[in-house]
Amino acid sequence: MDRRLFIAGGAAALTTGRAMAEAALERLYYNPLRTPDDVKGFVLEGEAQVDFDTGRMRLRNARPASDGQASNFVYWCPEVFPDNVEFRWNFWPLEEPGLCIFFFAAQGLLPEGGTGSLFDKRLKPRAGIYDQYTQSDVSALQMAYFRRRWPSERAFHLCNLRRAPGFELLAQGADPLPDVADAALPYKIRLQKRPGGIDFFINDLPVISWRGGGKDWPAAGNVGFRQMAPLVAAYSDFEVYRL
Repeated sequence: MDRRLFIAGGAAALTTGRAMAEAALERLYYNPLRTPDDVKGFVLEGEAQVDFDTGRMRLRNARPASDGQASNFVYWCPEVFPDNVEFRWNFWPLEEPGLCIFFFAAQGLLPEGGTGSLFDKRLKPRAGIYDQYTQSDVSALQMAYFRRRWPSERAFHLCNLRRAPGFELLAQGADPLPDVADAALPYKIRLQKRPGGIDFFINDLPVISWRGGGKDWPAAGNVGFRQMAPLVAAYSDFEVYRL
């Protein structure tokens, strides 16, 4: 048998198998993120400019980067998503430097103990400052990608998976995203959240695969898009599938 035909046939079978598996997934949520109506109910913490001039959600800081952490923000989706899901979105890095974080499985740590709504009025105020999410009363996981804020991040590109409260680094992986000048847009991001681990992909390339968890492992919760100034980035077609 011609080796080229064998390879081509194997690749076609793999593609077909994956397409069938994807078709079997249950989609729990879809948001095109293309008009202001699509983000009704979203919660902005910090100051940001949100527009849809390009037909997708474009985010940028409203305060100068010289304001430090006060110039950063988080934009929360109001939906609470269960455990054992896959998040997907399209990503356009438009202007750098800066940094992106995807918060997920986010809940509030209530004064009387236990977890509850991320937007419970009894929680401490939040305005985009990082410690308000990692050293306070928020329980969440976070994936940092397109890390270009500081010279060390621009010199060596990594994605970081962390857990809060605290600044616990769970895993790192090489970030395949190029700088803005060389970007071939958009990039397809996928993050799988299971009770026992996390898998993160960019354009279907495996970036991080981490296994762990435990009885206090975050489960259901909100997701939020965070940017560090002065990054400008755009997003579209946010989807959530049950695994």
